[in-house]
Amino acid sequence: MAGAAVAVAAHGEREGVAEMPKLRVHNFSISIDGYGAGPDQDVNDPLGVGGPLLHEWVFKTRTGLRMLGKEEGDEGIDDRFMVQGDAGIGATIMGRNMFGPIRGPWTDESWKGWWGDNPPYHHQVFVLTHHARADIPMEGGTTFHFVTDGIEAALSRAFEAADGLDVRLGGGAATIQQYLRARLIDEMHIAIVPIFLGAGERLFDHLDGGPTGYECVEMVSSSAVTHARFARTK
Repeated sequence: MAGAAVAVAAHGEREGVAEMPKLRVHNFSISIDGYGAGPDQDVNDPLGVGGPLLHEWVFKTRTGLRMLGKEEGDEGIDDRFMVQGDAGIGATIMGRNMFGPIRGPWTDESWKGWWGDNPPYHHQVFVLTHHARADIPMEGGTTFHFVTDGIEAALSRAFEAADGLDVRLGGGAATIQQYLRARLIDEMHIAIVPIFLGAGERLFDHLDGGPTGYECVEMVSSSAVTHARFARTK
């Protein structure tokens, strides 16, 4: 934990130093009523009931369709944000719920994520969990590591693995909330989809009134989604 504390302290002191790596959130979709996932998440509905509607815009872009092996799709505003989400990223952190539907101890270690044998990350991925598990090397350069000693330790390991590049923070909403409460997120891009989910998991709950110390540095819209990008100010 000492190394993690040093890394997090350095993270908090590096404002104004452009070359230092950042912790970034990209392309995190929420409904217009603030939900990042629908209700009743399980193996059949990993994004909850209605949750896939949040990501329909992704699979209309050229970048999104390339993930499905298709060479087509729109190359406008939405695709630009998809591309930016991968630019300069050297490692990823995600919550256990994003990795899979299993809760509690790892009684079935055959589960290796939602993404098949060749996940789209192609770098080291650090999964937050309370239950230890051996690393899982995958095709294409992705290795899943399971971190049991907290968000700061995961961030320290991810910065080390990224080797000077930025770290991307994936979902779910509860994971982003933890890093917001700790004031460790440098940049955050939210994609606001014009639908109502009415229930599920809200991104900005449990934050004592909301995130502070961020300013909106860009807001643009396509016909499908509004992109709001925030940067840490202090």
